[in-house]
Formats: sequence, structure tokens, C-alpha cells
Amino acid sequence: MPGLSSTFSSGLSATTSLHSTAVFDTKIAFVVRDDLAAWQKLNVTAFLSSGIVGGDLEVLGEPYEDAAGNTYNPLLVQPVIVLTASTETLKSIFGRAMAHRIRMSLYIEDMFATTHDAANRAAVRQHRPQTMNLAGLALREERRLVDRITKGARMHP
Repeated sequence: MPGLSSTFSSGLSATTSLHSTAVFDTKIAFVVRDDLAAWQKLNVTAFLSSGIVGGDLEVLGEPYEDAAGNTYNPLLVQPVIVLTASTETLKSIFGRAMAHRIRMSLYIEDMFATTHDAANRAAVRQHRPQTMNLAGLALREERRLVDRITKGARMHP
């Protein structure tokens, strides 16, 4: 099968086929707090993924199509790593991201009690960075920088 050539927003050009692996200059990492209930972890991850897409629409690929011609929404162009961390480790990761002035997506515990975007934004606005009760965060940056920032987090089981 011939390869498909693509250029990604990171400037990386890759030739891929169904069984090859593209290498990206960037990494997308989600870090969720390890003491959350399963439904909360899923909720946080879903919201954080929308933040990654909202931060850079070029992370979206092309629409999918099956053999019958049905089309499906596009997905992210690159893999995502989902990590878990204790409250303290998540705070440290947040602090490192802030120190590097990384634009990130975040979800705070107050948002579990809200029902819409305006209320979520109002919940975040009430806190200074050091007082936010983080439930999770997501970032997309250069691979090695993401690895340094997320140090201490573990792969989600």
C-alpha cells in the first residue's frame, strides 16, 4: 500500500501507511488527579480534549469515512498520553507549566458542580492559580518539554 504524505501544524512532514508510525515534534499529555471517581476522570479528559482542539484547530485531522461511504468527525492528528497524579504532583506539574508560560487546558473541582461553559469560566475566575483545586490539565508542546513538565505523573492504568 502506498504511503500517505501529510504535513502537521508542528511543521513535521511524515509519510505514513496503515502500519507505520508518524513521529511528532509535539506531545499531547493529559494529567488527571488519581483520587477522582472513574466518571470524573472521563469527564475531565473529555473537557480537556476540547481545550486542546480549541487551542489549535490544526490538531484536527480529516473526517473519517468507512467502506460504505459514511463519514465521521475528524479526530486528533497525533496520539495522546493520559497520565495520573496525586494532588501534590498535579500542583507541581501545574506550577512547572506556569513557570514555562505554557498555554494549557485545565479543569478544577468546582466545575463538577456547574452545568455550562459560562459557569465553568466563572468558577475558574474566582481562584488565583495557587488556590485552584485542580482535577486535571492538558498541554501540547515540544515533546521533551512536556516530559519535563509532567515528571512524576504515571501512565493511567
